[in-house]
Amino acid sequence: EGRSRRRGESVAMFWPSSSSNSRATFRPKKNAPVGSKGAALKQHIDATLGSGNLREAVLLPPGEDLHEWLAVNTVDFYNAISMLYATLAEYCTEGSCPTMCAGPKYEYRWADGVKVKKPIACSAPQYVDYLLTWVESQVDDEALFPQAQGADFPANFPDVVRKIFTRLFRVYAHIYHSHFPQICTLGAEAHLNTLFKHFIYFTTAFGLVKREELAPLGELVDGILGVVPTHVKINNVSTGGAGAGGGSAV
Repeated sequence: EGRSRRRGESVAMFWPSSSSNSRATFRPKKNAPVGSKGAALKQHIDATLGSGNLREAVLLPPGEDLHEWLAVNTVDFYNAISMLYATLAEYCTEGSCPTMCAGPKYEYRWADGVKVKKPIACSAPQYVDYLLTWVESQVDDEALFPQAQGADFPANFPDVVRKIFTRLFRVYAHIYHSHFPQICTLGAEAHLNTLFKHFIYFTTAFGLVKREELAPLGELVDGILGVVPTHVKINNVSTGGAGAGGGSAV
């Protein structure tokens, strides 16, 4: 299934390679929630993204339910990061990334509070697999993401979404710190920058990720939000400003 969204570059290049490692990493695209307005909201997202205005794309449409909007976008961002990470399967391995980190100062350990109650150190690919599996289980849980028309969202739904987006950010942080040269080799830097800019606009608009959690990419985030000039470097590699069209790395 192809992506319905146009971001200014060929979508085909972002499909996973045919390697066995990539096939194991790639996850089929999840559908938007099928609640009363899920499909309509997904169409709205695609239409506003197609216009190229990411700031507009994150705004809650007038008269729509906030929880429905958060739910549909959660699935959308999950699909985007899952597909992007899958393109790096041959580069992000147990050998190349023995710890899940974002540069030398930040290491992430996994715990879901159910199957893994005490945080454990693990490789980046193992962490991302745990994370994507966990997000999938959250989205598939109808007590959290109701599918029936007219069903109520749980009272703690905003907290559920905040936890998901906080953890999804860590995948972006790892990619920028550990795999940006490979992203450039794949010709996908503009795609990565656009996805991350959209992610930051959305999470900022709805207060989904705390500032301290964004620290591994703090300069880049500030640049996207207009706090500092957007031309910053991570590991001595220019990100080209993370603009909507992106820039070639040098």
